[in-house]
Amino acid sequence: MTTSYGGGASLGPEAIRAASPQLDFHLRGMADHLARGWFMLEPDPEISALNAHHLEAARVIQTVLAEEGDLAAYPDLEARRAEINRASERVNQRVYEQAKALLAEGKFAAVVGGDHSSPLGLMRAVSERLEGDYGVLHLDAHHDLRPAYQGFVHSHASIMYNALELPFPPRALVQVGVRDYCREEAELAARHPAVHPFYDEDLKAALFRGRPFAELVAEILAPLPRQVYVSFDIDGLDPSLCPHTGTPVPGGLRFEEAAFLLRALVESGRRIVAFDLCEVAPDPRDPERQWDGNVGARVLFQLSSWLFESQLRAGGAL
Repeated sequence: MTTSYGGGASLGPEAIRAASPQLDFHLRGMADHLARGWFMLEPDPEISALNAHHLEAARVIQTVLAEEGDLAAYPDLEARRAEINRASERVNQRVYEQAKALLAEGKFAAVVGGDHSSPLGLMRAVSERLEGDYGVLHLDAHHDLRPAYQGFVHSHASIMYNALELPFPPRALVQVGVRDYCREEAELAARHPAVHPFYDEDLKAALFRGRPFAELVAEILAPLPRQVYVSFDIDGLDPSLCPHTGTPVPGGLRFEEAAFLLRALVESGRRIVAFDLCEVAPDPRDPERQWDGNVGARVLFQLSSWLFESQLRAGGAL
């Protein structure tokens, strides 16, 4: 309900699930971690109901703002925006409760969004369990460092700002592929000691000048502690890979670059403790076309495989 441009992210998990049987589940040189048991929960009915109830109000608010209207002139909309913020808090609490319960059972947990606001509850549960001894590897076209966007304090554009405000914030927030942001976000990223942005234009300039991608990846990983949460917004990739994501931006990582980054993360001895994958959206004109879901399913397979592989190599459990 806080989607601010293209819609359809709430349909992303089902698109990924529907496309997943097309995959061949094998990565060379890696154990068959799928056999250890992966499971996707059914959509939470309370979250679905909240999203459906408030979605139209959110669209009206966004239309008024896009037309540069004065929201104060619409007191009913102001009240609805407050309701949406309360509903978002409930969504975060519901995800937190489920994630905390799964972690307590010794399971590994991931959130498949939905827009990028959806994993805050998981991040909170992981941060509490690790008492802040973790970092975040964030692949995204955007900083997501706005205190609020369009008045929504739990917007997809605010997820990393909110992560930094957790009682146990990450020791490092490493952002890769960022290429669309406002001045205030860039200023926050520059002054915050935990934030380490690797802008897409800088990475591409280094590649164009002949630097090996492996060298750049080593610099990207350097600020991260041993335990890492991976937050993967699909718009961090080149938009040709998932063209119907909500806020596509030219540029970004190729699929194999993102896969190499995950491999290098694990080969460095770091441990993936949890992850999210957000903003996959199917073609609204032809939902039967599975390209976006296909790519999303392959990213999900990479993330899940490397999480288990990192546990196997590092030993121990979360």
